Amino acid sequence: MTSQQRPPAFDLEQLTTAQNLRLEDLVDRSSLKEVIRSFINLFGISIRVFSSDSELLADAVEQQAICKYVNEHSSGRSACGATVNAVKRVRPVDDKPSMHPCFTGATYEVVPITYDGRMVGKLVLGPFLPANLREVPGALSSTVPELDRVRVRELLPKMPRAKAETVTSIAEHMRAVLDLILFSGHKALLTSQMHLASVRESYRELQDKNARLQDAFDKLKELDRLKSNFIATVSHELRTPLTSIIGYSEMLDEGIAGPLQPEQKEFIRTIREKGEQLLGLIMSLLDLSKLESGTLTLLRTDVAIRSVLEDVISLLKPVAFKKGVKLSLQVGDDLPPLRGDANRLRQAFLNLGENAVKFTPAEGEVRIEAALVRDESEDNDGSFGFALLAPARSLIEVRVIDTGIGIPEDEREKVFTPFYQVDSSSTREYGGTGLGLAIVKRLIEAHDGKVRIDANTPRGTVFIVSLPVPAPAS
Repeated sequence: MTSQQRPPAFDLEQLTTAQNLRLEDLVDRSSLKEVIRSFINLFGISIRVFSSDSELLADAVEQQAICKYVNEHSSGRSACGATVNAVKRVRPVDDKPSMHPCFTGATYEVVPITYDGRMVGKLVLGPFLPANLREVPGALSSTVPELDRVRVRELLPKMPRAKAETVTSIAEHMRAVLDLILFSGHKALLTSQMHLASVRESYRELQDKNARLQDAFDKLKELDRLKSNFIATVSHELRTPLTSIIGYSEMLDEGIAGPLQPEQKEFIRTIREKGEQLLGLIMSLLDLSKLESGTLTLLRTDVAIRSVLEDVISLLKPVAFKKGVKLSLQVGDDLPPLRGDANRLRQAFLNLGENAVKFTPAEGEVRIEAALVRDESEDNDGSFGFALLAPARSLIEVRVIDTGIGIPEDEREKVFTPFYQVDSSSTREYGGTGLGLAIVKRLIEAHDGKVRIDANTPRGTVFIVSLPVPAPAS
C-alpha cells in the first residue's frame, strides 16, 4: 500500500473541535421528532427544525383550519408557499431570534440553534397569532380576495395565540433541551470518531509493519534463492574433481600404476573411503537444492513397497552387523502398489534406516514395519464438511522403529530442518550433516505423503511414514 492509499494519521485536534460539525451529525432524527412533538402537545404551536443548509430535519406540525381553508384557493396556495420559502431562508442576525410575518396576520419566530459558538441550525415556531390581534388583517383579504370573510372570521381565532414573551420562553426552553441533546450527540460522535481514528491509526501502523515484513521476506527469499544456487553450483563443481579422485584411488588400489606396499594400500583405501563420504554429502546437498527449488524430477511407476524395504534392509545389514544391531522387516501381506519413484523412496527409507542404526547402541534393535491402514482424518480429501460422506483413503504406513537414544519431544519437529542437529556441540558423539531427515521429509511430501515422529517408551524413536495408495480406476 502506498502512502497515498494509507488512511490519514490520527488528528486529535481535528476530532475535538466543532468547526466542521453539522446538526444532522449530532442528533437522531426520530428522537428529535419525539422531543418537539412533546412541545406541540404542551403549547399547541408547530415547530420545525432545520439544518444550517435549510434542510428539514424534524417537524411537529398541526395544520390550522384557516391555513387549510386558504390552501383551497390557488392564490392562497401560492402565497402560503412563498411565505414558507421565505421563512426557510431567514437567517437570524447575531444569533438572535427573528420574526417573520404571514399574510394571514400570524407570525413565525425563527430561532438560531448554536453549538460551541457556531450556528448549526434553526428552529421555526409557528404560525401563531399575536396576542393583540383582534381583526382580520387586510393583507389576507387582498392576497386571497375570493375568501369568504365570514368564514375567515370564524376560522382565524382558532389559530394558537401567544404573547411574544411566551414564544420566546418556549424557544429558549427548546434551545436548552437541544443543547443537552447536541452535547450528548457530540460526545457520542467524538467517542465513535476517536475509536475509528484509533482503528485507522492501528491499521496504518499494521500496514507499515506488513510492508517492512514483506520487504524483509522478499530479501530473505532472495537470499535463500542465492544460497540454493550457490550450494547447487558449488556441489556440482566439487563433484567432478571428487569423482576423479575416487576413480584414481580405485585404480591405485588395484595396482594399475604399479605395486603398492600394504601401508600405501591402506592410505589409498582411506582416501577412497573419505572421498565417497564427501561425494555422498555433495549428492545430498544437490538433492536438497533440487527439492527446495522444485526441480527434482520423480520417475513415477508402480512401486512394490516390500521390494523397496527389502533393498533397504540388504544395504543396512553390513553396518548393522558391524555395530551389533539386530535388523528385522515385517511387511503386511498383499500390500497394493504405490505410485512413485522407487529410487527416491528407497533413498528416503535408507536415510531413516541409517539414522536408526547410527543412534542405536550394540545389542539394540532396528525394526521396519509396513501395513495397510485407513485414513480416517477429517481433511483426508481436503474438503472440510464432507468428511462423513467421503470414503476413507487407503494408506501404506511404514514404521522405522529403533531402541536407540531417542529424540526429545521438543526437538521432533526441528530435526526435519536442514543442517539441524539435536546435539550441535563440538564434542557431539554422533557425526552427520543434518541433511538426511530434511531430505526424507521433502521426498515423502513429494509423494503426497507425511512423516512424523512418535516416542518409543522407554527408549528409542519411531518414524512413521504415511503414503497414499492410488484409488482404483473406475
